[in-house]
Amino acid sequence: MATYTERQSGSWLADLVSEHAQVLSIALFFLLCLAFFSAMNPNFLTSGNLLNVVRQAAPILIVAVAMTLVIATSGIDLSVGSMVALINATVAIVIAAGVSWPIAIMLMLLMGALIGGVQGWFISYQGIPAFIVTLAGLSILRGAALFMTEGYSIPIRDAGGFFWLGRGEIVGLPVPALLAVLVAVLGFVVMRRTTYGRQVISVGSNMEAARRVGMPARRVLASVYVVAGIACAVAAILLAARLGSGSSNAAQGFELQVIAAVVLGGTALQGGKASMLGTVLGTMTIAVIGNGLILMHISPFFTQIVTGTIILVAIWMNTRLFDRRWRLGKRKTA
Repeated sequence: MATYTERQSGSWLADLVSEHAQVLSIALFFLLCLAFFSAMNPNFLTSGNLLNVVRQAAPILIVAVAMTLVIATSGIDLSVGSMVALINATVAIVIAAGVSWPIAIMLMLLMGALIGGVQGWFISYQGIPAFIVTLAGLSILRGAALFMTEGYSIPIRDAGGFFWLGRGEIVGLPVPALLAVLVAVLGFVVMRRTTYGRQVISVGSNMEAARRVGMPARRVLASVYVVAGIACAVAAILLAARLGSGSSNAAQGFELQVIAAVVLGGTALQGGKASMLGTVLGTMTIAVIGNGLILMHISPFFTQIVTGTIILVAIWMNTRLFDRRWRLGKRKTA
């Protein structure tokens, strides 16, 4: 007769490190980036430059929070950059046409939700892979923006309150950064404390099982794309308010930065696992690298090479390292 022994519990520190290995790794990488760029350029850690970093990172972080929900369902949204460009151009056209900016903002949020809802419907209720739907959206939405603007920038005038959203400060902190922090905190609460957050993870882990236990799996799957659309609208509004214009060429490569931030932060591309804290750290790491390379007078185009490399390494670590559930402590098996 076989005898079984209880597995010896490891140290709490080993369990903590093992459970949060990815977040800890990106936190360490973020600190190393700060140390490296501060050593290479004394202006990097100045308050003015750091405020500029967080102001520029705000639109990426807002969309990355929503993308965390999307990827947690085992999906992806490649259209976020094109959606930002379309809404960015549209809000400038609407304000230039004489619509008050508060009403224009509400219309843009509704527009983002509608676009996200259409994509979510195709993905969830029609069974078309998210990659295909959002790849089509990437082309359609950018093309629509180009058609509306004919490739020109649309200036925004006489909208002081609107400009404050992108350029203003509260107690010395940029308004876009404060909005991004608010969105990140909201995303963290939703994922950790709400039924909806648990449903998102369940759908990503096994959609069919979630459906069989009574969860509205298809509705949850569609809803994350609606959230992504609203987040894109907010990001587009902030970009238009900061630059004072709308353009079909806005947010070029935006989807690459957003996806890089999310996967770098430890959200599994296979779904069923997400980290909002990791997404925040991933976003700030991408922003710091871009800013640091510019201060070092390195071509901004090189940032795309770095971003692509980060995505590849992050996915490799996701699939080859962290999925092995390494433990620091010694384990006894039965």
